[in-house]
Amino acid sequence: MTPLEQLRQHKDDFFKNHFQSPLSAAQKKNFTGLNYFPENDALAFTLTLERDAEPARVEMQTSKGDLRLYLRVGKIHFPVNDQMATLYVYEAAEQPGEYFVPFTDATAPQETYGGGRYLEPERIGADTLLVDFNLAYNPWCVYGDEWSCPYPPPENRLTMRIEAGEKNFHALA
Repeated sequence: MTPLEQLRQHKDDFFKNHFQSPLSAAQKKNFTGLNYFPENDALAFTLTLERDAEPARVEMQTSKGDLRLYLRVGKIHFPVNDQMATLYVYEAAEQPGEYFVPFTDATAPQETYGGGRYLEPERIGADTLLVDFNLAYNPWCVYGDEWSCPYPPPENRLTMRIEAGEKNFHALA
């Protein structure tokens, strides 16, 4: 079993059994696991964070209609099927130092959540990030209306397909 398969198995177990799971009791009853794209090594990168000279304050609309404040700290560039893509990297105003990359791509809404998926790149150097789209995940608002999740800003809406990470959730309850 690969490390990614182990991580996915652990996440499925959390969703099915943990009291802090985003799933309702009814959803847990028939839950057999999340849906994923196959592991795609071509969408795992070590990237340079091109820092903005001055972080910009960005308000992101959420699924419940409120606004959340983030700081746009910079951007990353990476290849996808012979095209270059750019995504902006954010920090939550209340959690500086933790990077957040909300995005949508051409797999939405048919294969992935139309409201976007999230990544939390790992900082492996001052301006170097490990960005693995195999770890892209759905926000918790996918699983129930009680959650409030920020939507990716227009600058993080890609026209190409990112065939990695979580797919749409199909509730069985």
